[in-house]
Amino acid sequence: MEGSIILNNASQVHLNLTPSELVELSLERKEGLLTESGALRVSTGKYTGRSPNDKFIVDSPLVHSDIAWSNNKPFTTEQFEKLYNRMLAYMENRELFVFDGFAGADERYHTSVRFINEFAWQNLFIHQLLVRQDKVNQDFHSEFLICCMPGFKAVPHIDGTNSEAFIVINFERKMIIIGGTHYAGEMKKSIFSVMNYLLPRQGILSMHCSANMGDNDETALFFGLSGTGKTTLSADPKRQLIGDDEHGWSDHGIFNIEGGCYAKCIGLRYETEPQIWDAIKFGAVLENVIVDDESRMVDFDDQSITENTRVAYPVDFIPNALIPGLGGHPKTVVFLTADAFGVLPPISKLNKEQAMYHFLSGYTSKLAGTERGITKPEATFSACFGAPFLPLSPLIYAKLLGEKLEKHNTNVFLINTGWSGGPYGVGSRMKLSYTRAMVTAAIEGQLDDVVYELDSIFNVYIPTECPDVPQELLKPINTWQDKDAYIIKARELAQLFNKNILKFGHAIPAEVINAGPNI
Repeated sequence: MEGSIILNNASQVHLNLTPSELVELSLERKEGLLTESGALRVSTGKYTGRSPNDKFIVDSPLVHSDIAWSNNKPFTTEQFEKLYNRMLAYMENRELFVFDGFAGADERYHTSVRFINEFAWQNLFIHQLLVRQDKVNQDFHSEFLICCMPGFKAVPHIDGTNSEAFIVINFERKMIIIGGTHYAGEMKKSIFSVMNYLLPRQGILSMHCSANMGDNDETALFFGLSGTGKTTLSADPKRQLIGDDEHGWSDHGIFNIEGGCYAKCIGLRYETEPQIWDAIKFGAVLENVIVDDESRMVDFDDQSITENTRVAYPVDFIPNALIPGLGGHPKTVVFLTADAFGVLPPISKLNKEQAMYHFLSGYTSKLAGTERGITKPEATFSACFGAPFLPLSPLIYAKLLGEKLEKHNTNVFLINTGWSGGPYGVGSRMKLSYTRAMVTAAIEGQLDDVVYELDSIFNVYIPTECPDVPQELLKPINTWQDKDAYIIKARELAQLFNKNILKFGHAIPAEVINAGPNI
């Protein structure tokens, strides 16, 4: 109903156009340019990353008791209606672009969504990122409506926002309104937040993770914040890609919430990431990369606009993608962290309680460019490796994880893709070849029968050997020249872990708290 009112007042409506049509219109409207590979290059202006401080949830009676307000910013119903009505006025007599699709590859649990966009390129972006209809249905019924109008800016003292940008989710109205920011990632993450509310209420663990599957149909999950390697490590040419960022774990197994990938491409090389490189072709959307005016070649090393350069493409641009994105129960779960302290082991094995502890902790270092204002790695704790997208208490997701790990006898590994031999600025980033070797060993069962040693500070089990990884690298203290400095830094991080876990109060089982680091 809401969508019909909006579209009836538009000057022109483009309904479910093909990628080719959307590219053509983007170029005609001068929204972007074609690169040498055929991908559409666009600029998102000053917003080159997500704006967590500008995201709100409407505090309505329907959801008030469910939402974890300590992690989410409330917006009143009155504020929403006022802002939405001002947006409606902005949308009148405008050319609009509509995409109808789904969040969720498993038809038993998917949510139908309608996106209304101001820009053709953003409509192309979301077309490629979500699950598409096999055949366009003109009578499509959407369960959620998302209106994205980057040109409409909020006025904080009038609208109750924190800036001109806003992302407001209204579960009662089943709507999301986005304005003031051109960064397309806000669209994909807002619908992910919706699924993080809907799925756990059905006993399904919604997860910020990538997933792939081997020839033996055994799946693996990769958790981690942006920049820790989810996309890179899940795009394994020897395994089928289920998805690169958002998944659900139901009683039937794993399913991709999306239908596309959104990969960082700063420093991209064919030699190290050939699948992502080859996916940058016609139909893909490149954000904020630098392009030579004459050759239209992309300089993937140039971060003069942002380090958070991105490419969006459908998952089937990856040759070995699994369509639809469905897999069995995972044999292996990998937690990825980019440790800027340089003290966490490159790889360690976790029991169920340790896994729940590190899942709740969600430790990593935010990398430059992922969010506005982040210019160098900053140690952070993001519950469930995705706190900004969790409407419910993290304890709900952690409890579901523990239950599923135990039920399906799943192995869990913590892998540090960050620094070794010293902290950021002193040590060096873990070699991708070593990380790939550790991931391969974990998911192929090569670490099932090796000897493990318990780390006295971090209370995790370190393998004494790993194929194709130097043995001295496995114990991080061995890579530091100053051993005393390592211990000081390790204890500093351990204290941060323990301080962070206290914010959950007495609701955490004692066995989970005891699974954390020792001081």
